[in-house]
Amino acid sequence: MDLNETFRHSILLVEGFRVTPQSTYPVFILLLLAYVFTMVSNIGLIVLISTEKNLHHPMHFLFCNLPLNDIIGTTVIMPRLMLDILKDTSERYITYMDCVTQAYFVHIFIAACHYVLIIMAFDRYVAICNPLRYSAIMTNKMVIKLSASAWGLAILLVTIMLGLTIRLSHCRSKIENPFCDNASLFKLSCESVVINNIYGIVYTVAVLCFSAVSIFITYVKIAAVCKTSKSKALNSKALKTCSTHLAVYLIMFFSGATMTFLHRFPEYSDNRKLASIMFHIIPPGLNPLVYGLQTKEIRQKMTNLWWRKKVNSI
Repeated sequence: MDLNETFRHSILLVEGFRVTPQSTYPVFILLLLAYVFTMVSNIGLIVLISTEKNLHHPMHFLFCNLPLNDIIGTTVIMPRLMLDILKDTSERYITYMDCVTQAYFVHIFIAACHYVLIIMAFDRYVAICNPLRYSAIMTNKMVIKLSASAWGLAILLVTIMLGLTIRLSHCRSKIENPFCDNASLFKLSCESVVINNIYGIVYTVAVLCFSAVSIFITYVKIAAVCKTSKSKALNSKALKTCSTHLAVYLIMFFSGATMTFLHRFPEYSDNRKLASIMFHIIPPGLNPLVYGLQTKEIRQKMTNLWWRKKVNSI
């Protein structure tokens, strides 16, 4: 593959999300509302935790990683996806480098989802199983280390994955997906992509298993402590905090698993594309509701702010 041939395919055509002409604007408005809601709720939670001193606890600082990641995951595809919906399917162009950048942050979002929830599970484990040592273990330094490890591991593994892909020349120019991801990029090449496929499969399985096993072990240990404990207050606290964390994890896990599962069945390509878009809409939109509003301290602060504004407006 010479340089001229590669350069000729530096402008790519994105298949995008197929909608009928009659449903173009309704779908656009629906996606816009979902995007605005996701951004407002996630940014609002970060601002609330940052500005309210009563929320300056390790649990809440670790939680900030989740809305931050949701903002990245939603922003990296939603604005461009909405613009593409308004365009004709033959005019949805993107440069190769923009496509690589989008794919990079798409996979950072997916990986960070798992790692952030793992460190949040560790925080709950320490709080419930070692409550007397919690303040000594979960220091500001530990919060920074846990957050840095979650993001650092995601960045490292995704950089290797995309590095293996961009080394390939490409002889095709169509992204058969609503947005750019690693698989769509290496499918542009006419070279052997065996290494890419092997790394992608091993990486996906490793991340899913690592997160699932880590969280499973954490919850088994928490359940064991709750079973032997006679403290109703401890058991109630464990149930409330762990149920919200588990709900967020299951929403993320099943959304991602559905997208990955449908990738293996070409006849369900439209369903897969819809599932991949939903993965960037449903978890980021539900996380602030499930985790934020179910956390007592955050819920109380939001209620107080709402009443304060209502009183001031009277």
